Amino acid sequence: MADVRTPAAPSLTPAGRLDRARSSAAQAAATPGETDWGEGAIHRGRLRVRSLVTQRWLILGGEALLLLVAYFVLGFRAPYPFCFGVVAAGGWVNLLTGVASPGQRVLGDVEAAAQLGVDIVQIAVLMFLTGGTANPFMVLLIAPVTLAAATLPRRHLLALGGLAAAASLALAYVALPLPETVGRALAITPDYRVGAAIANIAGLALIGGFVRQSAVEAARMALALDVTQTVLSREQQLSALGALAAAAAHELGTPLATISIVAKELAREAPTPAVKDDAELLMAQAERCREILRRLTETPDKASDEVHERMSLRQLVQEVIEPHAEVKDVRVEAIVTGAPGVGSPDLRRMPEIIHALTSFVENAVDFAAAEVLVTARFDAETVSVEVRDDGPGFAPEVLAKLGEPYVTTRPGAEGSRTGHIGMGLGFFIAKTLLERTGAVVTFQNGRPRGAVISARWPRSRVEVGEA
Repeated sequence: MADVRTPAAPSLTPAGRLDRARSSAAQAAATPGETDWGEGAIHRGRLRVRSLVTQRWLILGGEALLLLVAYFVLGFRAPYPFCFGVVAAGGWVNLLTGVASPGQRVLGDVEAAAQLGVDIVQIAVLMFLTGGTANPFMVLLIAPVTLAAATLPRRHLLALGGLAAAASLALAYVALPLPETVGRALAITPDYRVGAAIANIAGLALIGGFVRQSAVEAARMALALDVTQTVLSREQQLSALGALAAAAAHELGTPLATISIVAKELAREAPTPAVKDDAELLMAQAERCREILRRLTETPDKASDEVHERMSLRQLVQEVIEPHAEVKDVRVEAIVTGAPGVGSPDLRRMPEIIHALTSFVENAVDFAAAEVLVTARFDAETVSVEVRDDGPGFAPEVLAKLGEPYVTTRPGAEGSRTGHIGMGLGFFIAKTLLERTGAVVTFQNGRPRGAVISARWPRSRVEVGEA
């Protein structure tokens, strides 16, 4: 059993406890500022000219095809010259847009909103000429709003949605008659027109809201995964640096020994006192270098490349709790237990596991009342590590969402020993890293109190194979 004192650890409030300072730098690098995690910033600059032009051609092509079918196939009477003029005007605007800008250029928020506003006006004018809300193709107004929901900040979406809703209401009262065949009149009541306008507005709200929510979640998940990859890359670089130091210590030992032997020979056969002094200085400096290399290899898990790449289960838990040696009033204990008759595994050194487990321990320390217990267990088939504290545990409204990015109800730094204000990425990063190594991660509230987080691996996924 290892028993050490532990330092302050960045974490969330009891409602959203898992966040850590070691990922703060990566989080900060991924976003310009704390307020930029809002929906508007996530969607800023996502609408390209190619996407806008393509959607517009689809709408205009559909409008032209419907007008041709209505005239040549169905024989409906309508102001076709004006209708085709509206479609042609839209096509001219789209052609200018495609020619004036490269297809890969990203539109600014205001420019994109203006372009989509033009689409809404073009569709509304065509609907005015062909029956208003009595025309079932009023649903075309949903297309520009849907694209705005997926790509633009909220204020621009609300503006475009309001424009489309206003157009729907206006077309319920002001529009030319619905196209009809000769000798057959259709009676469209005002109530039907108003009901159709309300249905169209409801469709705008529901479809736009659904697309908005889906796009926000997808963008946040992508951004969180980028942060996770940044954290993992840093941990791998640190691990590689340790291996490089071990390799340097091993490789430099032989030449330094040779230098020492030659220097001793020079000192013994020095023709003058000055030469002897220089030889003795050379011996002293060589010895100093060897002492520095000895210090580099004092830690058993960095004695050489081969040894650095493997560690015992006990070394793993020691390394996880070792950074926490300064915080008062909290004790961290590490216990390693195994099934009878089963040998303890030697594990591959994986930065993902060390980073994630250290994150869990740091946050447990931050909210523990007095003790954090890290328990490592092994049997013939599995290896598991459990982190348990005696703090307030997870809030019920957050427990069901743990594992998703940005799960935090933290209003400030209350309850945190470190005062760290997180963005709700800590647990997501740690869980993602562990699952990449083949772990099954579970979390629950302990009895009678506290939080319990455990990770379990098949032994074959983490154990070093025999040479």
